[in-house]
Amino acid sequence: MDESELRSPLPRLSRRGLIGLDAGAALLYALVLLALPAGTGAPPLLLVPLVAAAALPLAVRRLWPVPVFAAVLSASTAALILGLPWDTYAAAGFALYQVALTRRRRRWVPTLLIGVVSAVFIFAGAVAGPVGAQAEILGRVLLGASVLGASWTLGRLVRERRAHAAHAARRLADEAVSGERLRIARELHDVVAHSMSLIAVKAGVAVHVAEARPEEALDALRVIETTSRGTLAEMRQLLGVLRTGAADADLAPSPGLADLPGLAERAAMAGVHVDLDVDAGELPDGVALSAYRIVQEAVTNVVKHAAPAGCRVRVRADGLRMRIDVTDDGPGFRVLPGGGGHGLIGMRERVMMYGGDFTAGPRPEGGFAVSAAFPYDS
Repeated sequence: MDESELRSPLPRLSRRGLIGLDAGAALLYALVLLALPAGTGAPPLLLVPLVAAAALPLAVRRLWPVPVFAAVLSASTAALILGLPWDTYAAAGFALYQVALTRRRRRWVPTLLIGVVSAVFIFAGAVAGPVGAQAEILGRVLLGASVLGASWTLGRLVRERRAHAAHAARRLADEAVSGERLRIARELHDVVAHSMSLIAVKAGVAVHVAEARPEEALDALRVIETTSRGTLAEMRQLLGVLRTGAADADLAPSPGLADLPGLAERAAMAGVHVDLDVDAGELPDGVALSAYRIVQEAVTNVVKHAAPAGCRVRVRADGLRMRIDVTDDGPGFRVLPGGGGHGLIGMRERVMMYGGDFTAGPRPEGGFAVSAAFPYDS
């Protein structure tokens, strides 16, 4: 569903617009009250000021909720006592709704009980119908109190709903931030780990052969220079995305399966011969990037923990499902210190994003195997 379909067809009013609507409703309500017949013996001179006091303050109920409610309630009660047109406390209920919507919650106010009692009294009044003159005043008071209780309960329910929606929005925002942090950390790990592992291996080679075979040490230093330059370029691209956003950054395309031969060449510099077997065709950019990163991390692990060794990479995609298998003939256990990194975790997370399966561990015949399979939409 498009985002525009989720938006309300009505424009969202500003605070000034809402106050304007309240002013219009207050004026209309005052005219309605003036059109109602006054009770028997009611002083006509009190009609206009009491109607104005009961209706017009509603125009500013959003600015001063409690004072407006107090003024309207007093005017409505005076009108009821003097026999002037009775508004069933509808205006006071309208003002009380704003109070309930904006005031902080008090634990000692039984909102649920108030709502239930108000509903019972309103229902009972509707069923009972007209009553005698002696009970009329009491009935009006009870019905008015029920209207106020219903308004209070409705305001509190709307407030709780908004608070829940705000909490859910904050939670979704926190989850989005956490997900973005995880994505950034995963990309940084994938970008840096492979190159740094290769640099570390070649630096070790250079140290051991510097005196005996200086030409070989010089070759290792050239590999370190080339790899570090490439890593710096990729880091700048990633930082450019973080600073300006992917839409604004003038960056090279994200790596994909077409970049695997270059990955194999860099691994060969560290003593790991990579045998590539790729049959995938055209892939969505996100799928191609995930597949490349999984292979990159698996090969990096071979460089870090098994070099020199042979490694076989097999990638298959049929338009519905991606399958990646990376095996090596090195030791099945990791012999170098510092092996408890986040590489396997990162690969697993990439696969889980697509709802796939991931396994990694020593092979019975020797060596280590990484296997990933996940569905995707072509």
